[in-house]
Amino acid sequence: MKVEIWSDVMCPFCYIGKRHFEQAIEKLPFKNEIEIDWKSYQLNPEYHNTNNETVYDYLSRSKGMAVEQAKQMTKQVIDMAANAGLSINFDTNIPANTFNAHRLIHLAAKHGLQDLAEEKLFEAHFVKAKNIGETSVLVDVAVEIGLAKTEAEAVLASDEFAEAVRYDIYESQNLGIRGVPYFVMDRKYGVSGAQPVQAFTDALTQSFKEWKAAQPKTTLTSLNKNDDAVCDENGCEL
Repeated sequence: MKVEIWSDVMCPFCYIGKRHFEQAIEKLPFKNEIEIDWKSYQLNPEYHNTNNETVYDYLSRSKGMAVEQAKQMTKQVIDMAANAGLSINFDTNIPANTFNAHRLIHLAAKHGLQDLAEEKLFEAHFVKAKNIGETSVLVDVAVEIGLAKTEAEAVLASDEFAEAVRYDIYESQNLGIRGVPYFVMDRKYGVSGAQPVQAFTDALTQSFKEWKAAQPKTTLTSLNKNDDAVCDENGCEL
């Protein structure tokens, strides 16, 4: 069963939601039958950090609140992240435009490394205080997850995967998604936000049960008249 996750790597609730979702998946007996596809979303596509703006300055300006109020708001997010096993440092966090980071995630998907790219970009942004709007930082992440440096540099110097990012965002608009993280299960059910682990467990269980029931049943017709020369749990018959 496919689960599509619309996410922005500048979104702390997306990082927390990813961890809650993973913890839910690990509890499920059918975890190996879940296919995850990360989708691009930009919370602020026009934003570019040209004045060394801090996250507190960014929140104060964009939300029209005092810096101290912004700090208090982020303290609540830090506590929520800690409960999920994550360490987020907003004091050193650098706001950035994430379009090229999303292009890198699409490149990683081409090599089967999409989930790892998502994880390492969250880590670079929220834990390591890296500016994920800078090409050099993105190339370092690419190399860290196992991509060729030359390929990553070539992609980031071009507009490759730009349309793929835009199409993900277009899809989110068509689905009525107005915030992230947003988890879409089998294009049938949606879960919005960094929900508790149990909420993901329940949603996945219900979605999977219905998906499994809808799968076509295969019945084979045997073309031989006997079962000689086979082995089963009782041994081998000649």
